[in-house]
Order: sequence, then structure tokens, then C-alpha cells
Amino acid sequence: MASDAYLPQVIAIAKAAGMAIMQVYSTEFSIVKKEDNSPLTQADLAAHHVILHALHALTPDIPVISEEAEIAPYNIRQYWQRFWLIDPLDGTREFVKRNGEFTVNIALIEQHEPVLGVVYAPASEQLYFAAVNHGAFKQLKSEQPQSIHTKPFDIQQLVVAGSRSHSDEKIQHFLQNIARDHGVVPELLSMGSSLKICLVAEGVADVYPRLGPTFEWDTAAAHCVLREAGGDIVDVSHTRLRYNLQNSLLNPFFFATNQPGHAWENYLK
Repeated sequence: MASDAYLPQVIAIAKAAGMAIMQVYSTEFSIVKKEDNSPLTQADLAAHHVILHALHALTPDIPVISEEAEIAPYNIRQYWQRFWLIDPLDGTREFVKRNGEFTVNIALIEQHEPVLGVVYAPASEQLYFAAVNHGAFKQLKSEQPQSIHTKPFDIQQLVVAGSRSHSDEKIQHFLQNIARDHGVVPELLSMGSSLKICLVAEGVADVYPRLGPTFEWDTAAAHCVLREAGGDIVDVSHTRLRYNLQNSLLNPFFFATNQPGHAWENYLK
């Protein structure tokens, strides 16, 4: 089946997971720390179970990688040509802060590339979705989906998306170096979760530099949206992010941008 044929069902799955998240959001939920010191709530697990059950019913022969499940060893998954890659609750820190900037991320990966992506922010009921060669779209609540595209690149009017919970000296250095080289201080928009990549996809920002650790499930769904909107995610050597190529599922430092050929890495020096 073509990847776009799954979009209606995957959107419904993401919204069902969002509903499970919001049920926890309205309570006095507890928080535990995972091995990497990142937070985990009942909402992460509730959304995980909703998505996993639904994807197994929809595509029983397609394996799943989820942040909240044991991951198959690489000597098994290296042979996977097609798999689901999900983050049931991206932006758990934002969830804990109750600022609404968290998402459900569901991507379908084929040949190491995201061919379908759904990003749903349940607190605001914002939906972003895309399938390869079918464009990228944004839908707010029950309104009609609108086609989205990256904005024209103008270094003199640069807008940078930054992390709400991981802002650090590297980002400030990046901004200062852009100002040094071009004489204009970029505007900085702070946002949580994969919504930062979606800001680039919908033409609000030019670049989201991620100069700290992320995992492949953090980026895959929004990466598909961004590519279909005219942008891409590249590492510091201009190589596009690809998925499930090695044992580790950690991403390199990257730039999600409307101008992947621009020498963004120069602003790190």
C-alpha cells in the first residue's frame, strides 16, 4: 500500500493518543525519571499503548520503534525496509510545565527515509501531516487543512526557532555569529517539541538548530512534513538525516531549515 493511503488512519490514531494524553493532563499526574534522566508520565505510556495497539491492527506486518518500548537489537532491525517510528509524547518537559507545547509523533520509514509523518499537538488541536510526493498540510481543530510551505530565505530577516526547555549558550553563540557575519540579529522564537521543525515547515521560521542530543523518534514525523514543505534536516556536513542506519538511534547535531545548502555550521565557530 502507498504510504499516503495510511494518512487518514494514522491521523485518527494520533488524535486518539492525544485524547489519552489530555485525560492525564487534567489530573495531578506523577513523574518518574528514566535512565537518561528525562521525565516519564502516565501520559507517555497511555499514548504509547494507544498507538502501538492501533498500528498493530492497521499494519500487523510492519514493525514499530517507540521511545517507550524495548527496541529490537540492530542485528534484527537492520533488515527492516519499512517500519513505524513513534514518539508517543514528544516534549514531556513541556507537558510537565503544562504549557501545551507537546506532540504525538508518528512516522513511517522506508529505506531509511520518512515517507509519512503526522505531528499532533493535542492541547491546541494543531495537526501537521505529510506523505512523500503529496505535500505538507496544517489543520487547526476542525478547520479545513491548509497546504504549508517554507518561506523564502532572506539572511537579513532571519527567524530562528529554539528549544523552550534546552536553550543554552550554543544557541546564543549561533545567533551572535549570524549577527557578526550579517549585521542583523535574528529573531528567536522559543517552542517545545517537534513543533519547532513545524515552524520551519509552515514558513514561520528559517532554521531550527539542534545542538544537543535528540533521538530519531523526535524528528522523523516532522522531518517528513518539512521535506514536503520544501525544507530538510541536515547535519553539520550538509548530510540529510536518515533513520535506522546504526545501533544507536541518537541523531547528530542538525539544522532543520528552509535552506539546507546554507553554511549554517559556520555560525558555530
